[in-house]
Amino acid sequence: MSQPTRNALVFGGTGQIGRALLARLRTDGWRILAVSRQAQAADDDGVHWLQGEFDDMPPLPDRVDAIFSTGPLDRFSRWYADAALACPRVVAFGSTSVETKQASADAGERDLAGRLRDAEARVFAAAQARDAQATLLRPTLVYGAGRDQTLSRIAAMARRSGFFVLPGDARGRRQPVHVGDLAAAAQAVVDTPATHGRAYALPGGETLEYREMVRRTLAALRPAPRLIVLPPSVFAVVVAAARWSGRLQGLSGAAVARMRGDLVFDAGPAQRDFGYAPRVFKPDAGMLPP
Repeated sequence: MSQPTRNALVFGGTGQIGRALLARLRTDGWRILAVSRQAQAADDDGVHWLQGEFDDMPPLPDRVDAIFSTGPLDRFSRWYADAALACPRVVAFGSTSVETKQASADAGERDLAGRLRDAEARVFAAAQARDAQATLLRPTLVYGAGRDQTLSRIAAMARRSGFFVLPGDARGRRQPVHVGDLAAAAQAVVDTPATHGRAYALPGGETLEYREMVRRTLAALRPAPRLIVLPPSVFAVVVAAARWSGRLQGLSGAAVARMRGDLVFDAGPAQRDFGYAPRVFKPDAGMLPP
């Protein structure tokens, strides 16, 4: 006997995780209502697009079977706290930055960690108040769609210059996670009672040094840019000169410091509760911006 079609409300469907999640939900037979700030192409393959945003939401149904949020958790949490529609299941993405940036030397990063922490608490409280079940997913360093803010930015900079520079002590460990594995995790937890009311770190399937992560990223490009490793003192001078000339934006002192520190998380709870099994880090050119 076939199962009845389930209805999903998806936020962030045009983002890198959202696109991968929509594809999985369509394959699984969900009927999907997706909200986007920008007008999207005509509905296809079971996705019905609505134009709107959290501060100006279009009319929504009275009830859906699940809500998925793959965009900014802070904005979603504020909307969800006041939302009127009934929904027994909520799956929302946050970030491991809730832990890694709470003691950052950068005030903006500390503020981000605080907003993530408050947003998680707001989602759990709102779900409990309406007798719903929420699960929070915290990815590590996301890649795979060419739209992330780390590896894709590195690839873009290296393409322009033909090389990429790192300090010799950039040996902090990382666990890059593919967008497809994150979408699979969201699909898996929605029907797993063990995940109710819990938050999970979602690292990738391999732990490697920052420098090795960058080396593999550059090797995936054609032609492959050169990786230049400098003594830390020389690297600091190069970065200072690049900032002074206006050629380097977005690389804060805190970001450089994190290259030296481990950002490693335990996938054990996710593996135990819903069979999380992410892939190892093997980037190719199709996963990076052209």
